[in-house]
Amino acid sequence: MTASHASILIAPASHRTAGPVDQPWDAGSATGLGLLKKLAPLALALGLAGCAGLSGGPGGSGSTAASSTAGSSTATAAAAPAVRAGTANPPRSILYVGNSFMYYNNSLHGMTNQLARGSVEGKAAQHRSTSLTISGSGIDWHDLESYLRPDGLGRYSFVGDNEVRFNPPGRQYDSVLLMDCSQCPVHPTLSKVFFEYSKKHSITARAKGVEPMFLMTWAYADKPEMTQGLADAYTEAGKQNNAHVIPAGLAFAASMAKRPDINLYVPDKRHPSLAGSYLTAATMVASVWNVNPVGSKFTAGLPADVARHLQEVAWETTRRYHGRP
Repeated sequence: MTASHASILIAPASHRTAGPVDQPWDAGSATGLGLLKKLAPLALALGLAGCAGLSGGPGGSGSTAASSTAGSSTATAAAAPAVRAGTANPPRSILYVGNSFMYYNNSLHGMTNQLARGSVEGKAAQHRSTSLTISGSGIDWHDLESYLRPDGLGRYSFVGDNEVRFNPPGRQYDSVLLMDCSQCPVHPTLSKVFFEYSKKHSITARAKGVEPMFLMTWAYADKPEMTQGLADAYTEAGKQNNAHVIPAGLAFAASMAKRPDINLYVPDKRHPSLAGSYLTAATMVASVWNVNPVGSKFTAGLPADVARHLQEVAWETTRRYHGRP
């Protein structure tokens, strides 16, 4: 199967960063390096809490990449999902739904695809993907019902020498990856909207035979105390909706604790640098497909030692968070 991908970008404006996050934190939490040193046990605790949506979920074990990517025109709302992240039958087609945190550096979905293909076990992470992002958007800005209509988005892909290939009719995606605005899950007003639409979008996705997943985002470079709140919020959303969570935010914190010399942010201290997007993509590969990104031949132009570090952090973080051996 050719791992083709497409991207849709709406309203390219600056990402919403409306003021500081006025959110009370656990009195026992620390800031700066103190917090970062505590992230490993925190991540383990979150994983043991069953946050990642790996246990007890459906998911077969015999589907091939081609069959799962094709979708199913006969799937019904009551049918169990055909695939589930982190199992022997992971998603082979993903719709990325988010904002500028996704589309920086030529888009997360494209980088994830390339990093997966370059990995030692790359075939296990082969997938088709489409990215649909709205700059500055919150999770409630997206019309998931429309996005997941049969034979709509993803009906055809561009492969090889820009050849148009029509995908099998019906459901076009196995999974949809969701995220909120950078501070919304911990905002005193907007956090309620995050949980409301995490549930609403999960219901909408499953009614169409698509499994929801959540991308845990990262703290601002100058507000490391956001890490715990974001991790808690996305973990809770995963638990409430029995959905898989990709711990990118925890990977950011772990990387900075080990290699503070590697800048994961652009100058605005919010959006990901090339290294930040690469780390997120590596965490996707490790979390969703349980494929070790260490040794991937795709480095996105980063120095070899930097790419290796980010790959290792992604693998280690996902092992802890998901409670994998």
